[in-house]
Amino acid sequence: MVAFAANSVLNRVALTGGDIGPAAFAGVRMLSGAVMLTLLVLGRDRRLPALGGGWDGPLTLVVYVVGFSFAYTVLDAGVGALILFGGVQVTMFAGAVVMREAIPLQRWAGAVMAMAGLIWLMWPGQAQVPSGVGTLGMLAAAIGWGLYSLIGRRAGDPLVATARNFILAAPLAVVVWLMWPDGIGPRGAMLACVSGAVTSGLGYALWYRVLPRLPAAVAAIAQLSVPVIAMAGGLAFLGETVGLRFVIASVLVITGVVVSLIRV
Repeated sequence: MVAFAANSVLNRVALTGGDIGPAAFAGVRMLSGAVMLTLLVLGRDRRLPALGGGWDGPLTLVVYVVGFSFAYTVLDAGVGALILFGGVQVTMFAGAVVMREAIPLQRWAGAVMAMAGLIWLMWPGQAQVPSGVGTLGMLAAAIGWGLYSLIGRRAGDPLVATARNFILAAPLAVVVWLMWPDGIGPRGAMLACVSGAVTSGLGYALWYRVLPRLPAAVAAIAQLSVPVIAMAGGLAFLGETVGLRFVIASVLVITGVVVSLIRV
């Protein structure tokens, strides 16, 4: 969860400083992640990752990364993460229902509480309502990441599966960059590389490793802790302000996560 939150902060730091554009950040992030994961597979298996199989993983990954980058041109780190993982929760809960996974009443109650925090944040007619365009971009990213996580629950070899997804998704992200060319500087490129190689490449490989051991609903709810971590990062590194509305939303989200995960 810390790695996921770090991606929000790194993306926002790079874009806020004008060191890189959103399309460039997404492209460099995917390329550096692909290189890191390929090197890890080579070091372990002495061969390149196998690229056979479907395109569901790479396509959902690139939808997430591109939507994520463009949304953060107008959203604060914590607000963006809350919208993202609120949408992820809905997507993964829907997947759990479709797969007929047993979801206890307590878990439903926690999910509803956490979603209430998201609704409170986004309710119109109050101060600090997030940008509509940014929200749509982040919701697209949420659907992509939710589906990517559901796909990861059936990954046989998490490292190879993640490497394959990055290798196939990277050219698609580069195509987006070529279609919407934007600036890139040394600092922005460095931040994108850290996001791609460390907090995305290594973080997602670890995520794919633990996903098969988690029910889809639990995985969805656990990720709702990310916005609070991202909020702390935004406060520490970006000087972002936090209003009462976001505090209330965060309390509801975290309480929902705790309610959902406590054994009774």
